[in-house]
Amino acid sequence: MRTTFKACRQAMLTALANGLLALALMLLVEFAVSGTFHIAAPYLWAGLLIWLVVFTAQLCRQLRLCRCDQGRERTTEA
Repeated sequence: MRTTFKACRQAMLTALANGLLALALMLLVEFAVSGTFHIAAPYLWAGLLIWLVVFTAQLCRQLRLCRCDQGRERTTEA
């Protein structure tokens, strides 16, 4: 259970950082094209979708890594 929370926390932080960076890049391009910071709904949906995809991938990766580390700790203790 503890490894699941650790993996979820790591995946959440990574996904949040990537989602915010993607949203900032979209807003920067919007400003470069139109000259105003107009936050349209598609940008927010795209940022949310990026967050969801990154979170899912990172959660699977972090769970696998935490389980591998947990297995190594058990073999070194025995």
